[in-house]
Parts: sequence; structure tokens; C-alpha cells
Amino acid sequence: MSRFNLFLLFFICGSFSSFGESKRLIYCSEGSPSFFNPQLASDGPSFDVSTEIYDRLVEFDKKNPGSIKPGLAQSWSVSKDRLSYTFKLRKNVSFHQTPYFKPSRFFNADDVLFSFNRQMKKKHPYHLVNGGAYPYFNSLAMGSLIKDIIKEDIHTVKFILNRTDATFLINLAMEFSSILSKEYADYLLEIKKPESLDFRPIGTGPFIFKQYIKDSVVRLESHLNYFHDPSRLKGIVAAIVPDTSVRFQKLKAGECHIISQPSPLNLPAMKKHSNIKLVGGKRYNIAYLAMNVKRGPFKKQKVRQAVHHALNRSLYIQAIYQGYAEVAKNPYPSNLWSYNEQVKDYEYSVEKARRLLKEAGYEKGFKTTMWTLPIARPYNPHGKKMGELMQADLAKVGIQVELISYDWPTYISQSNKGEHEMIQLGWTSDNGDPDNFLRVLLSCDSVSSGVNVARWCYPPFDHVIAKALQVISQKTRSRLYKKAQVIFKQQVPWVTLAHTYDYAAMLKKVQGYIHTPFGSKSFYTVYFKKK
Repeated sequence: MSRFNLFLLFFICGSFSSFGESKRLIYCSEGSPSFFNPQLASDGPSFDVSTEIYDRLVEFDKKNPGSIKPGLAQSWSVSKDRLSYTFKLRKNVSFHQTPYFKPSRFFNADDVLFSFNRQMKKKHPYHLVNGGAYPYFNSLAMGSLIKDIIKEDIHTVKFILNRTDATFLINLAMEFSSILSKEYADYLLEIKKPESLDFRPIGTGPFIFKQYIKDSVVRLESHLNYFHDPSRLKGIVAAIVPDTSVRFQKLKAGECHIISQPSPLNLPAMKKHSNIKLVGGKRYNIAYLAMNVKRGPFKKQKVRQAVHHALNRSLYIQAIYQGYAEVAKNPYPSNLWSYNEQVKDYEYSVEKARRLLKEAGYEKGFKTTMWTLPIARPYNPHGKKMGELMQADLAKVGIQVELISYDWPTYISQSNKGEHEMIQLGWTSDNGDPDNFLRVLLSCDSVSSGVNVARWCYPPFDHVIAKALQVISQKTRSRLYKKAQVIFKQQVPWVTLAHTYDYAAMLKKVQGYIHTPFGSKSFYTVYFKKK
């Protein structure tokens, strides 16, 4: 962070001691949000903020991961054919009051219809505002799944589906299902500023958006009229500090209460520090190297297999993760149900890689590019260093790699357009269902949404994962997902790199933080221990 930005942070927020007195949480984040509307986002820094601003019809029960509880819907019922879901909405739920908008009514069914119809209907006045990519909504094929959304009365909404989907309810707890204010959206259309909806947000969540200084700081204030009890914090200051070592120094100095993505190199020192604690453990995640199957040599399966054989993943576990990870074989980790132990992995073998390249017509190798992560992520703490190790490994088999990187928002937006050849990325599950890896990241629908950065559309794979959604039985779904993992490994759109252990580091005075195996964080339950 520059001296100017550091000055701004302390000018806006005051000294650390005043934070303690005012009960404002300082969270040092690794990157800038891409949007302040999770419907348009697919990255952690955006979700870390938006989860505090918005609510959804149903919410994840953080004390019981994988299950849901009432949110803006106080109850729901499902028809016998599982094609209709009726939600009874809470009454007297307040939207945020801000200097730029003051709502005149409570949350109601119109807001639910607006929030989903914007993503679903191409002729909706907001559908194309700010790009209209909707990565999650489109990857999950929600547009073809939802036949209609009916407002039965001001506090009752019915979703009618075209087909059964075993993940429909749990997907409504995900960030893309956040509920926005239709009244605010209408007002912005009236003043001809619709793009502000996604950057100056109005939600119903526990915190209200106050300020964003680009690449420096986000400020949120507690929503005192929150329909649950208000947060015990007065606000949150998210300081954007991309460098992992700087975040650690700020934590030690008491300039941050919580930091994201601590480097594995720093974990031993954090464990020994008298004023720091680590919260975390295994998450449902994957680090991978995607090969764009629409470009050059990567169109050939044998080339992709050769790349997998050429990379010494066991070395990366020590060099990059300091042992806080395990080599990944499948596209999701072994602690998630339906993991296929029988899948045969690609061993590290320069000889096999060279033979496959020769069979593919690239005996002398080729030149290509690899995009390396610009910020630390839970699944990859040091993209550039990993890129250098991969570059050296691939050179041994004749593949000459140029490493490229961008700032985080550009990295995401350009990769969604398929402008890369190879790219480092990863994923942490939003809901604990295998579908959240397989369909969101690898389906044909997720190619058009941009999240499938391998650009891999393989109908036999799509057929299997679609069939798994048609049944309730976890045993049957598990059998189908095991088959899908075999197809994935044979076709090799990715090199599966690592499943990592993920931690948040914080001062010991911070209480109430709940670690889940999912990707998003929440500070609603956080408070400070009294001296």
C-alpha cells in the first residue's frame, strides 16, 4: 500500500485505539472488489464485502455447513413433483438508508422478482447493465431451470421450474441469489444512472455501504435496523493490502484485526505469536492450471496429458504451500462426498510427457503463455513463484512458457473472455455440493458464462452431471459424480494442483469468527473481547 493510501486509511478511520473504542473491525483484504453486486462477481474479494451488504431468501447455517436456514424467507414449501417452491417472505425488513438513497418501503416480493428477472430475462432493463455476465446464474443454467417466478401476494413468491434440480434450494443461499432493492433500481433508471446499482449498493444485510476508495479501502457501517439483531460491531473497514508479508506486519502491529490469506511461510510464526490466533483448516477447494482447449496445441488431448505429466506437483506442495496442502487428483477434495478414490492420477514423468507430445505432433515442443495469479488466494498463495516452477518444469519437455499477469479485476474479466492459453485459478465451494465444482467450473453452460476458463464443453460429461441433478438420492448422485470425475481426468481440461488448508489470522481479542469449509467469510457474528 502506498504512503498516500496508508494516509487515507488512517485519515478515514482514525487510529487503531479509536477502532477498539468504536468497535470497528479492520479487515486487511488481499484484493479489490470487482463489483459491489455479487450477481456479477465470481471472486472472493467481491463476496467478502457483498455478503455483509445483502441477504438471500435462505442462508447457510454456518454452524452446520451444508444445511440452510430461513433468511428473507421465513418459511417455504416444495410441491410433490419438486417443480414448485413457494416462499413466505418476512415482513417489516428494512433496506439500507444512505445519503444517496432513502427507501420508502420495506422489502417485499417485487424485490425478489427484480433480483432474479434481471439475471434471467434478456429484455429486462437491467440485464445488460455493467456487462450482464452473471457468471453463477448462467453457469448453473438457472435461466433454463426457472420457468417462471410468480408474485402470489406482496409477501409470497412461487418459483416454478422446468425440471427437477437437487441443488435448487441450496443454490438460493449462494451470493448470486442476493436480493436487491427494486425501488432503488427504478430510481436509478429515472435519473439515468442504472450502472450505480452495482457500485453503490442498497441491501438489507447487517452492514451498510459507506465508501470505496479504489484499491485502498472499503468502509461499511452497522445496519441498526437489521431484521436479525444488529451486529456487535459498529462497522467494518476493509483495507486492501495485496502483499501477504505486509498484511502480516500490519497484524503484528495491531493495524489490522483480521487478515486474509496468510502466507504458509508465516503460519509457524503466527502460531507462536502471543497476540495472534489462526482459525481455519480444510476447505472444499481446488487449485488448478486450466488449459484453453480452444487455443493452439491445447486442442489436443495428448498435449494436455503431457502438460499434466510434466508438472512436479509434489514439489509445489513444499515450495509453495510449505506442506499445508495435498496434491489434487480430482476436481474437488476427498472430504467432499462422492470423491472418486479409484481415479488414476497422472504421475510426474518427463519421459511420458515427451512421448505424448511426440504423438501429438509436437516433438520439438512449442511456445505458449501462462497467466499467473496476481494476488494470494486460499488455493494458491504465490502465483508468480508457482508459475516460475511450472515454467522450469515445462521447459524440460520443450514447452517454452512466457509468464503473464494483470491486476485482479482485469485477470478475472479477461480470463472470462477466454483470452489466455494457460491460466492459474482455483475454487472454493459455495455450498458443499459436488455440483458446485463440476457444473459451475466445467459445464458447457459455464463456458458461455466465462467461469469455465478451460473453455471445455464435452457433452458426455454434461449429460452425466445433468442427470445427477434429476435425483434426490445422494447414493445415486454420488455414483454419477464418480463417473464424471473419470471423464474429467481422461479429457484433462485442467492440471489438478492442490487442495489446501485455509486460515484467517486475527488478533486474540477478536471473538465470534466462524470458519466454514466454504469460500465466503462473514463478520456479522464477530465482536471484540473485553479487556
